[in-house]
Order: sequence, then C-alpha cells, then structure tokens
Amino acid sequence: MKEYEKLVYIELAEWKRKLRRRSSMITRFSKKTQNKINAYIPTKAHRAVTEAIKQMIQTTLKGSNKLTKKTQYPNITLEEKDQLMMKKINFYRKTASVEGAGTGAGGILLGLADFPILLSIKMQFLMESASLYGYDTELYEERVFLLYIFQLAFSSDEKRADILEIVENWEEYKKEKTELNWEQLQTEYRDYIDFVKMLQLVPGIGAFVGAYANYNLLDQLGETTKNVYRMRHLQNAAK
Repeated sequence: MKEYEKLVYIELAEWKRKLRRRSSMITRFSKKTQNKINAYIPTKAHRAVTEAIKQMIQTTLKGSNKLTKKTQYPNITLEEKDQLMMKKINFYRKTASVEGAGTGAGGILLGLADFPILLSIKMQFLMESASLYGYDTELYEERVFLLYIFQLAFSSDEKRADILEIVENWEEYKKEKTELNWEQLQTEYRDYIDFVKMLQLVPGIGAFVGAYANYNLLDQLGETTKNVYRMRHLQNAAK
C-alpha cells in the first residue's frame, strides 16, 4: 500500500470517530426543542413540506446531472483526485458564500430564495464530485448514494450512525436502500440548518450570516463527500 493511502486510512478512522462523537449540549438542546415544535405541526403540513423538498431535490438532481461535465480521471492516483477535490471544495465554498451574502442582503424575499439556490449548488457539487472519483451519475443507484452522502453531512447524532453504516457498506445495501425516507431527509436537513438560516433573514446581519453559513455548510458537505469517496476507493482497491 502506498504511503498516501496509509495516511488516508488514518484520517478516515479519525473522521469516523468524529462522526460517532456526541454533539455539544447546545446542539442536543436545540434538536430537542425543534422536535417539540415539530410535534405540534399537523401531519398534513409535514407531508406537504416533505413532498415539496422531495420534488425540489429530485428536480435539482436531474438538472445537475444534465449540466454536470462527466469528467473522469481513470489513470490518476487517489492523492491526485483528492487534490482536485480540494480545488472543487474551495470553488463551491466561495460560490455558496457569495450567494448567501447576496440573498442575505436582499431582505426576506431573497433570503427565502436562498434555500432552493443553495440546494442546487450542493447537488451540483455532489454530481461533480462523484464524477471526479469515477462514478457514473447516470446510474440511479449512484444518484441515490449522493443523497445518502447529503444526509450524512446534515443529520443529527441519532441518525448519523445509521447512515454511515449504509454508505460504508453500500455494495451490500444498494439493492434495498434505493427508496429513500424523504421525511427523515427533509426533517434532518431542515433542523440542521434551521436556526442559522433564520438569522439570515434578520436585517443588518443577513449578508454576513448568509455568507458565513453557506461557506460552512459547503465545507461540511465537502469534507463528508471527500471522505466517503476516499473510503469507497480504498474498499474497491482492496478487492
């Protein structure tokens, strides 16, 4: 095994430990509060939000798949792929930050528009990342896999371990896990970003909060995506 791959194994082990670590007390309290609020929301409303986000993600995913340049690098090393990935993460962090600053400075209406725009940026990033590491997003199972990466990046402690198990053993799970739990996906994602995105609507600080929040959300997604595909690469290389 190459020295770089040995280093990646160590980094992946630390990343998994971090994922399995309990969140801070503030984060856990916030999640409990959101769960209590959600309990008062009528089931019909939850279903309506779930369906809206499902349609939004599916539409964005299809659009991103068509727009994504299917650039693959079959003859380069994992280290070279990771270097290209870091350039991609830097580009999308800046893109999301600029978008967040613009919508955050534009008041409530533009602030609300941030949600679908940011979602589109994230889906485009996921598509390009899959292609970089050699996976064909024309395949339905690979597009579903992207959504599990998305969930892993933006889920609570309670769900994160289960999702990590799925992405870590995707070859075993992919036939039975192609039907997503859309309500869980939208609830976890909404709760993850809820508080900070609400601050983005506050006059005077919206631009700063939007830029900062979007930068960090793409950073979180970038780290998760990179490590998931590194993990898959090493698993395939070991076969």
